[in-house]
Amino acid sequence: MRDKLYDPLTHRVEATPERTALVDAETGETTDYATLDKRVDGFAASLRRLGVDKGDHLGVLMETRTEFFVLVHASTRLNTPLVPINVRLTPSEVEERLDAADVSAVVCEAETEEKVRGAVKTEPGGLTRVTVDEAESDGVESLDTDPSTASDAFVTRLPRSPLDTACIPFTSGTEGDSKPVRLSYANFVSSATASALRLGHLPDDRRLVCLPMYHMGGLSHVFRSTLHGTTAVVQEGGGFDAKETVDNIVEYGVTQVSMVPTMLRRILDTGRASELDSLRYVLLGGAPATEELLRDAAEEGITVSPTYGMTETASQIATVTPGTLFDEAGPESVGHPLVTTRVRIVDEGEVVGAEETGEVVVSGPTVTDGYYGEPEATRDAFCEHGLKTGDIGYKDVSGHLYVVGRKDDTIITGGEKVSPDEVASVILEHPRVKEAAVLGVEDLDWGEKVCALVVARDGDKKVSIKEHCADRLAGHKRPRTYVFVDEIPRTASGTVDREAARDLIE
Repeated sequence: MRDKLYDPLTHRVEATPERTALVDAETGETTDYATLDKRVDGFAASLRRLGVDKGDHLGVLMETRTEFFVLVHASTRLNTPLVPINVRLTPSEVEERLDAADVSAVVCEAETEEKVRGAVKTEPGGLTRVTVDEAESDGVESLDTDPSTASDAFVTRLPRSPLDTACIPFTSGTEGDSKPVRLSYANFVSSATASALRLGHLPDDRRLVCLPMYHMGGLSHVFRSTLHGTTAVVQEGGGFDAKETVDNIVEYGVTQVSMVPTMLRRILDTGRASELDSLRYVLLGGAPATEELLRDAAEEGITVSPTYGMTETASQIATVTPGTLFDEAGPESVGHPLVTTRVRIVDEGEVVGAEETGEVVVSGPTVTDGYYGEPEATRDAFCEHGLKTGDIGYKDVSGHLYVVGRKDDTIITGGEKVSPDEVASVILEHPRVKEAAVLGVEDLDWGEKVCALVVARDGDKKVSIKEHCADRLAGHKRPRTYVFVDEIPRTASGTVDREAARDLIE
């Protein structure tokens, strides 16, 4: 049985039951690990009574909140892989992901119940629909989360292999199709261990969870706080409020927080950075950060550690050691690869040397073994050197990693990846549109913004494309700028001349 383990919370509560596990930032309610363990049993028992069993795939469509945190642990206790779904997606996009991951039950909240009803089939044999709030629709059950109703008949703590699938999050979609990623318990444990070794780990650390838990940026911290035995301060999602975030960091003595660059800029714009003296560091990722932003944060006394990661690696790949940003590689670098993670730069199938540019390829115990139900995509994603990230970069002679772009033309806006081809295909569905090209244009707030060049039929420049896209694309995918042109600039080979296209937009 040496190769078996229980769910992470079971091990943690045996070690430090009285340590604070969870703080609800909105109410101030604190929960120790022993009490969290009982709450998880209540969630797990209710799911079991509703027919969710070992090996089932459990979908979740919720913003960041303490119930999401508890649900993550309930799914691991039942050994039912969790499938987090982006709440910003349309019902049809939600349905596609539920189908792709073979979800048998989905948990929602009041704000997403209608979207689940629109996405989930209701005929016999359809998905079980559950809400953590009071159910308002026929066919949706309310989750009974009372710990006193849990019993061994419904919750049995069984050991599982570290290689069992713990979670199936979706990529943001680097080529227009979001893929379900198999992540094992071993992936999360390896990631949490390597992250702690790079960033440092103190027993009294408090991590503010303000990124969406349906993305790896928020989800990884649920596992890490429990594996580290530290406290997670959960800030309810639904939109980032910089003032609220500053208030929570100050009130709860937060020492660690993960953000995307837009969030950090808004924190600095509050003029209250001097109040954040409890922070040991800000882990900054999701999109490239400008040198100006990093220097502004440093001038305000905020230690920033730029990081580079992806869903397929359970978060971090490389990270700058706190306090060394301007002493070693400089603000353009994302630091050294984490311990046990091997990064190689590959060009034309061959590993290249220092200062040479190529595709970033990753291997190690944090790396997924593939995409769920997509063997061809899995084969395409790997080469003899490891996982092909699709990012272009290089390493300097000291091993610092620099990421300089993408192999494709993916737009990264506010940390979300958007496929230009996907957006363009939706625009082209409009009967009054003849041609369309979509590209990202630099934006101070979002890193990039989605923009579209449109050739209208008969030269009609009053086509209502915004309304057309609103019903077909998630909010972050909708173009913020539409420019009507007589023709799309193209290269000699017929592809869109993106530089010329940007000139028309800017």
